[in-house]
Amino acid sequence: MSNAATFDTRTDTAIPVESPLAYSYRHSGAPRADGASRLQLRERAMQGHLILRGGAIVLDEAVRDVLGISLPGQPQALVQDASGERSIQWLSPDEWLVIVPGGEEFPLETQLRERLGDAHFAISDVSGGQTVLELSGEAARELLMKTVIYDVHPSNFPVGKGVTTVFAKATTILRRPSEERWELVVRRSFADYCYRWLLDAAAEYGVNVQQ
Repeated sequence: MSNAATFDTRTDTAIPVESPLAYSYRHSGAPRADGASRLQLRERAMQGHLILRGGAIVLDEAVRDVLGISLPGQPQALVQDASGERSIQWLSPDEWLVIVPGGEEFPLETQLRERLGDAHFAISDVSGGQTVLELSGEAARELLMKTVIYDVHPSNFPVGKGVTTVFAKATTILRRPSEERWELVVRRSFADYCYRWLLDAAAEYGVNVQQ
């Protein structure tokens, strides 16, 4: 096993924990539209985010053994397990983003380090610095056309694709895990800005914010 010092970044359960959008809900509200709403927005908060770096072959073997998912085989690809709760996204030639349910990230990191041993790799727990904003509904792609610089037409952005791009003026990871859903992986420090931008951009469609 690697001799790197590791620790669980999750705070003790006795300490109150707030999602990155907790402040936003208090100060900007969480609109609920009527039956005509064409857009739904929710935060997939407090998930586990790990950045993996290293050689694809050795990492793929370890990830398949521990997580049961293979690394994406192509650039800009996103793969998920059967439940859709665990995913791996290709970020760059030797870099992948793994997202798992909250609380699984530290055991996963520990198991991967044990499995990888003396191989050349790096694992970084970035769970506290990121959150996921999920968009769904018939107007989701139309809203993205107003806010990201990347072409989100289905012919260019099929299901299972993910890219690093610009949302408004913030760097984000844009993903399409299913036909109905899009995801924005944003930095915690930009979460309130992105949320308020989304509320404004989505006003014409009627937006339901699901807390």
